[in-house]
Amino acid sequence: MDDVASAEKRLSILRHNIEQRRDDLVELTRQLIRIPTLNPPGECYRDICEFLAARLKARGFTVRLLRATGTPGDSDRYPRWNVIARREGSASGPCVHFNSHTDVVETGRGWSVDPFEGLVRDGKVYGRGACDMKGGLAASIIAAEAYIAAFPDHPGTIEISGTADEETGGYGGVAWLAEQGYFSPERVQHVIIPEPLNKERICRGHRGVWWAEITTHGRIAHGSMPFLGDCAVRHMGAVMMEMEERLFPALAERRTEMPVVPDGARQSTMNINSLHGGQAEPEPDFTGFPSACVPDSARMVIDRRYLVEENYDDVRAEIVELLERVRRERADFDYDLSELWHVNPSLTEPDAPVVGAVAQGIRRVLGCEPVHVLSPGTYDQKHIDRIGRLKDCIAYGPGILDLAHQPDEYVGISDMQDSALVMALAIDDLLHARQKRQKQE
Repeated sequence: MDDVASAEKRLSILRHNIEQRRDDLVELTRQLIRIPTLNPPGECYRDICEFLAARLKARGFTVRLLRATGTPGDSDRYPRWNVIARREGSASGPCVHFNSHTDVVETGRGWSVDPFEGLVRDGKVYGRGACDMKGGLAASIIAAEAYIAAFPDHPGTIEISGTADEETGGYGGVAWLAEQGYFSPERVQHVIIPEPLNKERICRGHRGVWWAEITTHGRIAHGSMPFLGDCAVRHMGAVMMEMEERLFPALAERRTEMPVVPDGARQSTMNINSLHGGQAEPEPDFTGFPSACVPDSARMVIDRRYLVEENYDDVRAEIVELLERVRRERADFDYDLSELWHVNPSLTEPDAPVVGAVAQGIRRVLGCEPVHVLSPGTYDQKHIDRIGRLKDCIAYGPGILDLAHQPDEYVGISDMQDSALVMALAIDDLLHARQKRQKQE
């Protein structure tokens, strides 16, 4: 059988295997949605890891549950659990790893369905995390299981992980695992992260991010005599005015040549993530009134996303210069600036093996040329790249990016099937790459 005929036969087998697993794919997605892994604070992490471990162990994977003890957010009440499942092939070869985060964000308001029911309607599965990214996790599991059923004597290794805390930085998940060596190039060669970037897209990286906290200081006094105090909230108002008049217009003028999606993210951006001044918020059941005080502190958290063409030092210096400008122009102004975390932009080369394998899968399954994109926000590629030193990593998965974190979030069932077939073909391509090279030589 020539190579073309062999490739078409393998495609046909994998397509059949995944079609046979359609109901299983849907039910698996529903079961994952029904485990409410809300983060923060980090609920049900152990539950979802044990669920995944039981399923994958029954299918021949060696499974490890790993707690990221001491990482941000980890506690006895909310331990940061991760699961890694590994299946060795019949011969030596590379390791193809599928990494999905198991945590989901808060539900928010505006839902017309139960966020944790996993409702199936009109060819879609609804629920918090359906799109971001339990549908992708389910698709990767079905892809691996269908591939192993078709070709049990495959070379190399297939790994699947479910990891914690991606929605809050990934430090209790992929970052910690990378620090322990689980994403070293000696152990893993190719990584696919099934984030919802649309099934015809290959996401090769993301913008940079810098989170910081700005605190303005004042002097407490009686609220009836504010002239005896110094209002920290008014000082923060001056900072916000400077941002509105100078910083935000300047950021809007900066555009990248990289294919960041959606188009609005091709500029530099900054979000005011939170703002608080004065007395602490009362407990929900408190029915009294606040006391009359001039606030002596105000706090703002900023989320700055920067382009490949920018660099971290300049991003930080821009905020320092803004605050110093306010200090020069405003009497008694004082502030503190502290960095919460930052990650440089990440970008996988277009000719990387995992890019080529997924691209070929998209062509064969969807009949179109893949679209190369960069994500507006970071995801766990940052840790695989920066800590793991593993460069052959992309995001590819089912789901519509714009639905992430929205009410009535859903994932299309046909999109999950198509993406699972693309992933299965990518497994086949990457595990046999060495044999193909030797045959060509």
